[in-house]
Amino acid sequence: MTDLRIESVSKAYGPGARVLDGLDLTVPGGALAAVLGPSGCGKTTLLRIIAGFLRADSGTVTLGGRTLSGPGVDLPPERRKVGIVPQEGALFPHLSVARNVAFGLSGVERGERQGRTEEMLELVGLAGYGDRMPHELSGGQQQRIALARALAPRPGLVLLDEPFNALDSALRSGVRADVRAALRATGATALLVTHDQQEALSTADLVAVVRGGAIAQVGSPEEVYQRPADPWVAGFVGDAVLLPGTGDNGTAATALGPVPLAAAPGSTREGTVLLRPEQLELTTTDAPAAQGTVVNVSFYGHDAMVTVDVDGLDSPVDIRVAGPVAVRAGERTGIRVTGEATLHP
Repeated sequence: MTDLRIESVSKAYGPGARVLDGLDLTVPGGALAAVLGPSGCGKTTLLRIIAGFLRADSGTVTLGGRTLSGPGVDLPPERRKVGIVPQEGALFPHLSVARNVAFGLSGVERGERQGRTEEMLELVGLAGYGDRMPHELSGGQQQRIALARALAPRPGLVLLDEPFNALDSALRSGVRADVRAALRATGATALLVTHDQQEALSTADLVAVVRGGAIAQVGSPEEVYQRPADPWVAGFVGDAVLLPGTGDNGTAATALGPVPLAAAPGSTREGTVLLRPEQLELTTTDAPAAQGTVVNVSFYGHDAMVTVDVDGLDSPVDIRVAGPVAVRAGERTGIRVTGEATLHP
């Protein structure tokens, strides 16, 4: 297991075009970290620097204590012991599946190379597919072969560059689970670059949210979702309900009524109260803390999102409802808050 350490890495593509700005990130050995952020935030630039395809302007990248990039050091990609799983698999179309997997095993004795190839195919659930050509595989199978190819040389680190984008939604979750299981089986350290919040939260051990070329927050998926560093992170990582409020003695006064806080402010403090849509419930209008008018209902099958124009609030709030929705647009409803909120000054 090999730690990845990125310290004060910066990169600009010209005057006034800084993409990475002193980014710091540590990924423990054997962990899968997701780098999550909007388009243009520097995710792909970071991946290319780690892989050795691009040189940073400043900062260091070390893997297992070995410097890959830093002052006076810039190892070429082939010496970094880093495997890459690109978008859409990018298999060599003229090579069989087995030869694709064995591509990075040049210099290895033939018998050992064949054994390692068969081992990797079995690991990704495609034993017996060695003689097939890439065009004979489905998109999900091609992604698993790309992972087998990356893992075959026993790299210290595997980089996954939005590898599930080209897959349909029904296939994506299954392939993600297969990839996660294969990485765990080998104990490889991995870095997944994505802009898909659900993918990051459901797949990774560690989530690093990038904003403006630096890390806005890093932590477990539960920490980042339940205790976001600020309202921007809250709104980017999942759906968020943001309310003006005043916190005092562990409770915030809001338009939805008094809301308990996960961390009580030391004194009375105004700020933004953060809740998730699943923390709001629809109730009768008999005597709730808040009331409003339903403006829209979006049905997703497993749940629905009900948008309510709350009395006393300038903007509507979203409420996630499981199962059948009993209200329609134009109807009045009560609203109740469950669980704890966070207050951001």
